[in-house]
Amino acid sequence: MPRQDMDGARNLRSEASEITTVIASMVPANGAGWEEKRRFTSEVTAFLAARYGRWACGWDWAVGEGGGGGVVTSWCCTSHSVGEPEVTAANVVASLLEWRDWLEELADRFELLAPPDGTDAEDRGWHLERAATRLVTVVVDRTSAECGWYGLCHKVLTWFLSSTGMGADDAKNMVDTAIGGRFKSWTVPPQTLIDAVGEDLAADLTGVRPYRER
Repeated sequence: MPRQDMDGARNLRSEASEITTVIASMVPANGAGWEEKRRFTSEVTAFLAARYGRWACGWDWAVGEGGGGGVVTSWCCTSHSVGEPEVTAANVVASLLEWRDWLEELADRFELLAPPDGTDAEDRGWHLERAATRLVTVVVDRTSAECGWYGLCHKVLTWFLSSTGMGADDAKNMVDTAIGGRFKSWTVPPQTLIDAVGEDLAADLTGVRPYRER
């Protein structure tokens, strides 16, 4: 997600106690069914997005099958994470902070990996290939390549291209083509495959293969 899309965030840590209290009041009663718990997470997402911005919508994108292949570790899934109000609320806030830290880390990485202005097609291709391979690698590391991890990988690469000025739809289509179903759940991709995805993405974006060794 481009850094500008995270504007409007308040000081989360200073507000942690206040938000925890509000969210605790929203937790369904003990013994609530799946539908009530699911409604609670949707209401929490709406509350957080309204308060901090749409970036907060990923607060429950947790590692593994229950979380959909994200990076958050303070939350598991609706069924297992919604329970005692104070504990549930504290875990929501911890997850939001974790997600925010991840987005800020990505924004820093995007700035470091972006091709410099004025580079020719070959140099730009080299920078794009390097960015793709490094971003895929960090997603694999943070998700442990568990169930659905490639969804976050697709999102991160799309955000990166958008941060360089590409339109969101074009960025998504480029990443769709480069990944093309090559990544699988519960499978760490070999370095050769990660490299191939980076090369293909760079070639599609620039029209040349990034051959130069750095």
